[in-house]
Amino acid sequence: MSPKELYARPYTGGAEAQEEMRRTLIPELLREFPDSVRELETPFDIAQLEVQPEALRAVAVRLKERGFNVLMDVGGVDYLPRTPRFEVVYHFVAIPGLWRLRLRVPVEESAPEVPTLCDLWPSAEHAEREVWDLFGIRFTDHPNLTRILLPDNWVGHPLRKDYPLQGERAKHMGPFSVRNRYHAPKRPGDPPGTCGLPRADLGGGD
Repeated sequence: MSPKELYARPYTGGAEAQEEMRRTLIPELLREFPDSVRELETPFDIAQLEVQPEALRAVAVRLKERGFNVLMDVGGVDYLPRTPRFEVVYHFVAIPGLWRLRLRVPVEESAPEVPTLCDLWPSAEHAEREVWDLFGIRFTDHPNLTRILLPDNWVGHPLRKDYPLQGERAKHMGPFSVRNRYHAPKRPGDPPGTCGLPRADLGGGD
């Protein structure tokens, strides 16, 4: 089959699809959520909106109704020392219309929490766990909000900008040679929250 036969219909994605979305969907969202949604400037062709956490669930339901059937990614950002400190970033695609949309949700350090979207898009389940694991941002009503990259007994969230570069060992007082000795993994019976500490700090040998 020739390319002309395979792709008989002209491609309508890219800039055309984004322009259509900007003319239709985005004004609708701005009218429906005037106090919670605002459009952000971007040098890229993908449109982006800032959505307040309390409106995220309602906006997500509306996107689902408007044909956004793919949640490609959920990510976290730490803007320390900016306030709000964190953001949760979502990338949506509507197939076959090829609309693409980015949502940026600001999250305060004092209450780093947003609602889960994994019941609307199952692909969010593991991505939200990763954001929780690395940034400490909670997703309310998530069915299994546990660590996914690090051990369950890990202390802290390593992608936060105030996390020690060497983990818990960086807090260990002593000569450089002592701080950087082999730090054995947690053993059965070790106190909770001690993963990554030198054996000497746990009351045992090296």
